[in-house]
Amino acid sequence: MSSSHARHQGAGSRALASVSRGFSRRNAQKETLSAAGRAGFVARGVVYVLIGVLAIRIALGSGGQADRQGALDQVAAQPFGKVMLWLLVVGFGCMALWRGARAVLSRGPHRKVGSRVMDGGRAVFYATVCWGTATFATGDSGGSDGNAKSRDWTATALKLSFGRFLVGAAGCVLIGVGLTLAVRAAMRRFLRQLNTATMSSRTKMAVTALGVGGGVARGIVFAAAGIFVLVAAVRFDPNQAKGMDATLRSLADTPMGPWLLLAVALGLILFGVFSFASARWRRL
Repeated sequence: MSSSHARHQGAGSRALASVSRGFSRRNAQKETLSAAGRAGFVARGVVYVLIGVLAIRIALGSGGQADRQGALDQVAAQPFGKVMLWLLVVGFGCMALWRGARAVLSRGPHRKVGSRVMDGGRAVFYATVCWGTATFATGDSGGSDGNAKSRDWTATALKLSFGRFLVGAAGCVLIGVGLTLAVRAAMRRFLRQLNTATMSSRTKMAVTALGVGGGVARGIVFAAAGIFVLVAAVRFDPNQAKGMDATLRSLADTPMGPWLLLAVALGLILFGVFSFASARWRRL
């Protein structure tokens, strides 16, 4: 009896040890992915702040290119710019990893198919951004700016069978994404993803203002870019498509003049700062 009891105790101990190791592995995986997500939000924040600053310069009559490449140019011009560029590469790679893991590994009733698809799409997007930033860091800007790339991609798509409809659909998707981002920001839906319980009331108010102002401005830029893509499809003219830089510049051509561009530029800076807040308080 004592021998049998000892064997049962040994088996029980091994089972507990196995469960403990499994829990430790899952906990370590969660901490690693959380760190990756936070690094990604920091990288996103840096780029949006720089794009906003460049857009302000354009609104005030200065030069510059207000898009991701322009932001990377600004980073490269700083002391230790090359190191900073590679840190951004790591950050965007971490964001792609975190989004991909959420699409594949996350569990729970709230993780529906639509949410997984969205995270998968974002993972692909940030992987592309990571690759583009790495390419830039090695000294290759890709041969053209974002505006030229948008025109080239649109021209290539328009040459395909049903290309006009594909480009039009892409424009509609961008418009839809932009409107969704703006509406969700205005409704403060982002607060559900933040650990607001650990914030003071003043901090929560500040983060809420950053999220609303930044999210609405970001949505406006996406929707405006989508409108230009849709116009390119309707007119069958790839030159109508615009990258972020040209989209922002077009805001200065509205009846509101440079004031609309200035307001959106400030909003993009707010979104960059909100990304830093997300790195601190986002539930990952």
